[in-house]
Amino acid sequence: MKIVLQVVLWVIIGVLSYLLFNAIYGEVKFNEIKEKRYKMAIENLRDLRISQIAHKTVTGTYEAKFDKLVRFIDTAQFTLTQRRDSTILDVEATERFGVDQYKEITLIDTLGYKSVKDSLFGSSDRYKTMINVPIEGANAKFKMATGTITKSNIEFPVFEIRVLKETLLFDQPKDFLTKEKQVVSVDGVNGDALTVGSLSKIDTNGNWPKSYGANDE
Repeated sequence: MKIVLQVVLWVIIGVLSYLLFNAIYGEVKFNEIKEKRYKMAIENLRDLRISQIAHKTVTGTYEAKFDKLVRFIDTAQFTLTQRRDSTILDVEATERFGVDQYKEITLIDTLGYKSVKDSLFGSSDRYKTMINVPIEGANAKFKMATGTITKSNIEFPVFEIRVLKETLLFDQPKDFLTKEKQVVSVDGVNGDALTVGSLSKIDTNGNWPKSYGANDE
């Protein structure tokens, strides 16, 4: 009986050790896959952000439709300008005081134009597919939306681009995914999605920590 109990005890210890190892190893593998996929998604989010910011720079608004954003990149140009200070005669002040009065002004000279595509992406055409979630098997696209926020009776354009964590980690264990969606940490991606921009505030930053790369360029 003593031998039987010892065997049973060793079997229990073995099973528990196996389960513990699998739990630890499983979470390590999950984190490795998560970080790799997050970095891949963030590269696209950063491309989408600079494209939206360029669109607003040129047109004054953001673009909700991806095909129109691509068309903009293909055809639009930045205006290259130079600011310089100058001094001119202040006619009103001169008439008021009876002697010449001068005031400083800033002049903006147009130097030329440069292609948006060349400025942002050079010879690369990755912008044509940046809306696709770059995870094999995910078969999904980033969600992109635009809107406006009113402050002091002034409307400000805003945009938001996002992808759910469950889309990026669609083939991973559900218990690890559930835990990841509830993350609240300065070193992690908080919430259930990776996002850049916001529809509720004037913000063009991403919600990922600096360890994944700049989130405010």
